[in-house]
Amino acid sequence: MSNELSIICDGGNQATHDDTRQRQRRYNGTKQAELGGARSMARRIEVTGAGGVRLAAWEFADPPKEGTGPGARGVLLLHGLMGRAAHWASTARGLAGRYRAVALDQRGHGQSAQPPVEACTREAYVEDAEAALEQLALAPAVLVGHAMGALTAWQLAARRPELVRGLVICDMRASALGAASQTEWADWFRSWPLPFATLADVRRWFAEDDPRLERPDPARGAFYAEVMHESADGWRPLFDPDRMLRTRESWVHDAHWDELTQVRCPTLVVRGLDGELGRAEAQEMVRVLPDGHYAEIPDAGHVPHYDQPAAWQGVLEQFLSDVGTP
Repeated sequence: MSNELSIICDGGNQATHDDTRQRQRRYNGTKQAELGGARSMARRIEVTGAGGVRLAAWEFADPPKEGTGPGARGVLLLHGLMGRAAHWASTARGLAGRYRAVALDQRGHGQSAQPPVEACTREAYVEDAEAALEQLALAPAVLVGHAMGALTAWQLAARRPELVRGLVICDMRASALGAASQTEWADWFRSWPLPFATLADVRRWFAEDDPRLERPDPARGAFYAEVMHESADGWRPLFDPDRMLRTRESWVHDAHWDELTQVRCPTLVVRGLDGELGRAEAQEMVRVLPDGHYAEIPDAGHVPHYDQPAAWQGVLEQFLSDVGTP
């Protein structure tokens, strides 16, 4: 693991991050971004993932912690497909001081390297999370995963139980989704009106104009604005859509119930009331888990940590408290 750390100043508020244009400058190995809103900090830590892929891990705190106090417990936060570590900034800051919460930009996402599509396998994602736990000395940790990140988390918990003392699965299905689902996603990516002229256009399209939406969803617009960057011709995603499709293909055709039954640690299955994980399937996941627990967040969809951040934080912190010390 590299010892080089980067300190970043950001807006500290996911709803206002993107209201002003980022101006970044580098000096002495430190990167500082100047944005609108309150100033808060993040610390970047380099992790070497499977196959030597460079990964960026992040600690979000005000100011970032150089170390942890006695008894601080590790929490590794894993974003979903198309996501980034910064999606967990509010969650991580809420845990700071009591836990060492680290969010990982998974391969092909955020500030981590973008390896060849062939290297974006399920095995590689799981090994990356394993490497983060070991290189950052977080284990035994609670793994908190959203969507794809939740699948990575429970696969790692099944494989390396000694590294995981608790698990939170946020809105990820265990059932196979099938070829039709993959086709729908390919069509959806093609429907994006790229490039977007402004970041406001990004927010509006994903919050209001996307044909997949049944009703306006401002939190969804904010979520996708976080994964766009300004290029020469407008705003485009940080990720390669083809890589995202190929990554998704590595799990979408298979069911993952058997791996759930192998997870021995306390596990919380969380769903938004209007999320992609239905209540019946979520409760069946809880049933097959050896130590499963269930939580449902009203007025939330696929991204409860954006839709209802206070309710999400309360559910998460109660579970962390119940898990207790190692």
